[in-house]
Amino acid sequence: MYRTCLFCSSDLGHNEAVEHFPIGRRLAYDAAKGRLWVVCRKCERWNLTPLEERWEAIEECERAFRATRLRVSTDQIGLARLKEGLELVRIGDPQRPEMAAWRYGDQFGRRRRRQYLIGGGVVLAAGTVMVAGPLLGIMGAGAISPVWNITNSLVQVYRAKKLVAVPTPDGVLRTRLSDVERIRLTVQHDTLQLSVPVVTQGGATPWWRYAKMRETRILEGEAAVRAAGALLPHVNRSGGSAADVQRAVGIVEEAESPERLFASAAQTLAARSGSGFGDPRRRTSLKRVPLATRLALEMAAHEDSERRALEGELYLLEEAWKQAEEIAAIADDMFLPQSVDVDLARLRAARGADTSPP
Repeated sequence: MYRTCLFCSSDLGHNEAVEHFPIGRRLAYDAAKGRLWVVCRKCERWNLTPLEERWEAIEECERAFRATRLRVSTDQIGLARLKEGLELVRIGDPQRPEMAAWRYGDQFGRRRRRQYLIGGGVVLAAGTVMVAGPLLGIMGAGAISPVWNITNSLVQVYRAKKLVAVPTPDGVLRTRLSDVERIRLTVQHDTLQLSVPVVTQGGATPWWRYAKMRETRILEGEAAVRAAGALLPHVNRSGGSAADVQRAVGIVEEAESPERLFASAAQTLAARSGSGFGDPRRRTSLKRVPLATRLALEMAAHEDSERRALEGELYLLEEAWKQAEEIAAIADDMFLPQSVDVDLARLRAARGADTSPP
């Protein structure tokens, strides 16, 4: 049983209401098709659960949904909140736009609100320093620039140290958050290609020192689509409006397959990169794809992974969960100095010696 989000590697939390599946604070289920998802409360993405863990849990969810009065519903989708704090999303047979509004509206809308809050907080902090600083004798207006430079430097250090998982057929690669905008989407010889700058560790260095080298890996075909599915939430970190989501749904519906949708986006970038100023590699960046199309690419990559899992390739789902937990462990240790690991190993060895039998 996995406890980590497939997409952001965050802890999914737990509940005490569903005995056969105590993972997650929001569960979505489709009793007719036998599907159960855990909705991550951080990134709002839907994590399909392993097949062997669904059936009893779905029955429990259905009984709990029918027993509660705190619910709202349409003809095909319902939302109920149990007294234990667990939220249940019951899926009937909705049309794609209605289903997309539930599956993707929350996550894209939350990202959009978060960006607005961050921007508003920065403006408020700058205004407070400018007005209150001179009055309190703390600092003058001229000190805003150094404060801003220091803050911006800290943000850049965080983005340079933060690692993002890139699933590949050969295992997990890692790219820096600061390199996400350098990811390129192209078509070469009728083959979809995703160029990802990945990091390689250049030896043991202190956590505060920037010592990771960059190299470019090229993923093709289905591997490119799967990797893009993990990277697009970071590219689309500003989210989108409800109108953007609906436009994205229309784009997905018109596409014959996720690969064709990605190839079409790549060909559009290539056509645009033929003219204009600046580095042509920048003009084929995944970030340059129009917003609604980027949201559609994220939807298509997500649903393609789920479709392949439902068609019997459940080992892909299991491997994805394992990779997510691996990256979560790496992220937890990312900012710890090496001396902490040495001290922990020493303490564990001492504890083992103390508890060993005479």
